[in-house]
This record gives sequence, structure tokens and C-alpha cells, in this order.
Amino acid sequence: MKISKRIDSLSESQTLQIAARCQQLRAEGVDVIGLSLGEPDFAAPQHVKEAAKAAVDNDFSHYGPVPGFPSLREAIAKTLNEELGEHNPQAFTANEIIVSVGAKHCLCNAIETLVGPGDEVILPTPCWVSYVEMVKLAEGKSVLVRTTMENNFCITAEQLEAAITPNTRLLVLCTPNNPTGSVYSHEALVDIVRVLEKHPQISVISDEIYEHILYTGHHESLGQFGALKDRLVIINGVSKSHAMTGYRIGWMACHDKGFISAVKRLQGQQCTCATTIAQKAAEAAYTGDKTCVETMRQAFERRRNLIIGLAREIPGWKIIEPQGAFYLFPDVSYYFGKQTPQGQTLKNADDVVEYLLNEAHVACVSGSAFGEDNCIRLSYATSEANITEAMRRIKSALEAINN
Repeated sequence: MKISKRIDSLSESQTLQIAARCQQLRAEGVDVIGLSLGEPDFAAPQHVKEAAKAAVDNDFSHYGPVPGFPSLREAIAKTLNEELGEHNPQAFTANEIIVSVGAKHCLCNAIETLVGPGDEVILPTPCWVSYVEMVKLAEGKSVLVRTTMENNFCITAEQLEAAITPNTRLLVLCTPNNPTGSVYSHEALVDIVRVLEKHPQISVISDEIYEHILYTGHHESLGQFGALKDRLVIINGVSKSHAMTGYRIGWMACHDKGFISAVKRLQGQQCTCATTIAQKAAEAAYTGDKTCVETMRQAFERRRNLIIGLAREIPGWKIIEPQGAFYLFPDVSYYFGKQTPQGQTLKNADDVVEYLLNEAHVACVSGSAFGEDNCIRLSYATSEANITEAMRRIKSALEAINN
């Protein structure tokens, strides 16, 4: 069959590609340590699993409302309002929440709803691998704004202003950030909002899926700024905070009634609703005991501290300490132009990742997937034993290059 140009133009996710390579090598008997996937290695909380079982027993096996069960949307709105607290310019209601099949689905729906052919979408890079492809699917144009390690991989107000044109329709901001672990400060967000106030035609998506995996201060949401309240879409979910990636429950919040109505029409034609059993499990996540979230965050912080210490022992690596999420994003350009023991010249981050997979049997992701060719991404969402062994292997393989 002939594939449409729109779909044929999409690239395969590099994170999923490397995960498939890992599985293939393991099937061949190779002991590969995976530092590639952004997935918590913990089990979902027990009360969440019990809620899912109860949903099965109580016959939640039929279609649900397109935007999600009212009880779940009420729980999400209550949680969001509590987190925004006194800085919330306008409380969210259940009718301003849409539950979808994961945060990725929310992002895709939001971009499809807001972006049309030729519309420009500003993406500060490094950025998550799927943003560009989603914009492409909507027939928009991604405007990639390269941030720097010196500025903690955060876009500046000056960079944002320079990227805006009459065709700009959307800014996508992710904090805490995947792949860098960077977090936007309150002051940085204030500067960004001041720029956006001058351009009322620009909507904003705030991807806050790593909100609860934070190591400094408290989460700063764009939802606290009244100037954006009618053109802001907040994206979040339970995948990262509650280790529920396979449940596929994400949500979006927006005060604009026209946007909410449009997304409901879109989702009603796509998937009808998120899985009802998973929705009941997510409701338990939001209404039940939340100590599990902090327990996992503390474990990620210990792992972060471990991998930072080990990374500083590797010659030539330049790093910034991640302030959130569970990724380290070192600059490995020191090794570009050097030869491996096998005689291969490493030309870029792709080559470094391939070398580490083949020689160290450690899987990570090239920064080129995220728009930063000098870096690689290592996920520390794995055990401390795996982190220690993986970094030992990486150091040994790179020392062989130096020698």
C-alpha cells in the first residue's frame, strides 16, 4: 500500500530504536545495561494496583466519557489547584480537564488543535524527541532555538523574542526538562511571560510531566501567571510521578472553552476515551496516599548524586547538575575526532553512542535526537548497582580511546 506523505515523513523515535537494539542484543546473550529509556523502574503503588483490580471487578469495562470520568477530572483539578496554591490566578474546574491516553497523546492532541499548515512552533532545544514530529504531523513548522549549557539549557527572553515572527502560533516549554534535567526558575519564567505578553497570538504548552521529580526548591508552573491563563495548556500525568507508564493516563488543563471543546471533538473521533480501568487507577493515584511519590523522588535524587560523581571521573565530559527529571546530559565533544581501538574515528555523538553500545554494552541516546549534537543522554531511572557498573564500563571504554 502507498503510505501518505504526511505519515511517511515521520521519523522513528531514537529512544525506542535504541531500546529495540538493547532487546536484540540481550536476546543474543549480551549483557547490556540500558540507560536509554525514560521510564521509572519502580512498581506502581499498591493502592493504585488495588484500584485497577477493583475496577475490573466492578465492571468498568465499557466506554467512558470522552474527556474522562468526572471523578478523575475533579481529582486532577483539585490537585492542580492545590499545587498552584495562592499563585493560581483562576481555579481550574473539572470541565477544563481532558484525560487522554498518556501525556504524549495530550501533547499530540494539543498541537493538532492549535497548529495548522505553515504555523510556526518555537521549540527550545534540546527538547523531547516527539515534539518536532508532532508539529510535522500537524503540517506546522518547528522553529528550533538552541539553548546552551552555560545558560543551563534554558531559553532566554532575548532568544524567544528573536524567534517570534508573524507566523508564530505556539511555544512549547518543558520544565523539568527532558533530556537535560534543567528547571526554569521563577525569574526566568517571568522574563518569558513578559515577552509573550507582547504577542497575544501565541499560545503556550507547558509540559510538566516531570513536576514531582525535582531536586531543588519547588515546581514553578506557567499556570501561576494570569497573563497567560486564557492561552496556556498544562500537560501532566501519572507516568513519571507514580511509575505508571503502561497505564497510559495523561491530562491537559486549559481555561479556554473553545480549545477544550475542539480537543474533545478530536479525541472523540480518535480513541473515544482513555482506558476506563486505567482511569480508576489514576483516580486512586490522585486521591490516595502520595508518600510513594516522595519515596521515589528521594531514590532518584540518590541516583542523581551517584551518577554525577561518577561522571565527573570521566576525562573530557562537561556536565551540568540536573535539577529535575532523571537524566544526565553530558557534552562528549572532547572525544570527537579521536580513534577507537578498532580504528574508527568518532565524528559525533551518534558515533559515541554506537561505540558505547558495542564496546561497553551500555545503551544511551545521542543528543542529536533532541537537537544537541555534542551531548548524549543517560537515564538514571535504574538501580544504583546498574548505574555504578554502567559508568565503570563507559569510563573504561573511553579511557581505551585516550590511550
